[in-house]
Amino acid sequence: MTLFEYLHYIILPVLVISAVLIVWRFIKGPSIADKIVSLDLLITTGIGVIAVYSIIYNQSTLMDTALILALIAFLSTVALSYYLEKRKRK
Repeated sequence: MTLFEYLHYIILPVLVISAVLIVWRFIKGPSIADKIVSLDLLITTGIGVIAVYSIIYNQSTLMDTALILALIAFLSTVALSYYLEKRKRK
């Protein structure tokens, strides 16, 4: 089994199944913190999909896109966490 077959037949289906489960948790999540964590995890899974396609199609610009998406996701998670903490204090 080559690397490309491994990526197509094992890694991508696992990422798709995890994305479906994460979306279900996002919809079902009872609290806003659950939804924030699931959205952050969904973005991380999307970064994994972008990385797999970057390897398959040999496009290094996709990795730059994944890096920018990771930075935006991190900053948004920190900002929402700060907002929740500030809201809890009042």
